[in-house]
Amino acid sequence: MRDFRGLKVWEKSHHLTLSMYRVTNVFPKGEMYGLTSQIRRASASIPANIAEGCGKSGDAELARFLQIAMGSASELEYHLLLARDLGFLKDDSYLALSTEVTDVKRMLASFIHKLKAEG
Repeated sequence: MRDFRGLKVWEKSHHLTLSMYRVTNVFPKGEMYGLTSQIRRASASIPANIAEGCGKSGDAELARFLQIAMGSASELEYHLLLARDLGFLKDDSYLALSTEVTDVKRMLASFIHKLKAEG
């Protein structure tokens, strides 16, 4: 069992989630149960799955939860693209947030690779 709070990938994904909550506060009210909810759910799923994986026994289970987090990050990438194309996000905000998601995905991939190499 690991302490997820000590992982840089968890910290970065937690901060990403906070950013997503802030940015979606200005989305149209009609999107509260649509895109706003989807972005928040997908972003929160990333650090939540990292935390859950850290609570499991063994690297294989942790790697499985990191893969789930990776799927949520990919889903978030699409939702951000959709939000930009719908005009809910300006290009500069989209680029900054998209870069953050890419960084988290890169960190997740590296961590998964490390766990598989050790196992």
